[in-house]
Amino acid sequence: MRLHIRSTVLMLAATIAALTGTVAPASAAPSQAVTTTLREAIDALPMAAEDRTGYERTAFKHWVDADADGCNTRAEVLLAEAIEPPTVNGRCIISGGIWHSYYDNTDVETARGLDIDHMVPLAEAWDSGASNWSAQERQDYANDLGDTSPSSR
Repeated sequence: MRLHIRSTVLMLAATIAALTGTVAPASAAPSQAVTTTLREAIDALPMAAEDRTGYERTAFKHWVDADADGCNTRAEVLLAEAIEPPTVNGRCIISGGIWHSYYDNTDVETARGLDIDHMVPLAEAWDSGASNWSAQERQDYANDLGDTSPSSR
């Protein structure tokens, strides 16, 4: 998993570097302008041993209806990510629609054929420090629409 996270960081850092020409190291203060190379920025990333002790998926309350519109996070992701919009009844039951699973480059024609994955899995987040977060912080992370994507089962 560490290799996956490091490769993801490398990809993101490369994208940032390509767009901006430089990357600020993690130690830079928000108002502090720093110019560095991509290699230096990657080398500056903190490395620490991961610890899955105490991890339980239930520590991350997910699929909540954060905006109280009747649709939980899973439904919100499905609605936002549909390439062909589904129909939704008054109780937020989704039917029809088409979604693209980026993980295996597959189009899926039924919401029940999809999982909603976190870009950084909950267990990996736990290993990397979410074990120290409050219950609310873990809930917020588990329901972050920017960190989720549909994938075929």
